[in-house]
Amino acid sequence: MTPAQTVAPADAEEDRLVKPALWRGWRRRCPNCGAGPMMRGYLKVRDACPVCSEALHHQRADDGPAYMTILIVGHLLAPLLLIVYTKWRPDPVTMAVCFTLGTVALSLYLLPRLKGALVALQWAKRMHGFGSSPDV
Repeated sequence: MTPAQTVAPADAEEDRLVKPALWRGWRRRCPNCGAGPMMRGYLKVRDACPVCSEALHHQRADDGPAYMTILIVGHLLAPLLLIVYTKWRPDPVTMAVCFTLGTVALSLYLLPRLKGALVALQWAKRMHGFGSSPDV
């Protein structure tokens, strides 16, 4: 065997399906079992699942969920703002208050779900130590 070849560990044979993992992450559940809560607080990921003991401390979500939240909220509310303004022309203060509340509410709803989905994607793709390789 050459140095470039490696022996595949037994864990690598188990398929980690992306779609179920993303759905579990969206629901803020453990990507492995789907039963245990992934989050300890609003955005803090647990070190391990309390049900199946899957290690979750490897996650490196960083700013990804915030960027995705801004992207989605902006693409949803910017056209809506234009449509509302051109069609009904509401009072500017009313429109500002309504769209501010909508932006904040949608952002607060999406942020933990997108973080859960991103952590689940990392788990499914065996990224950042979620595979069988040791921590770096």
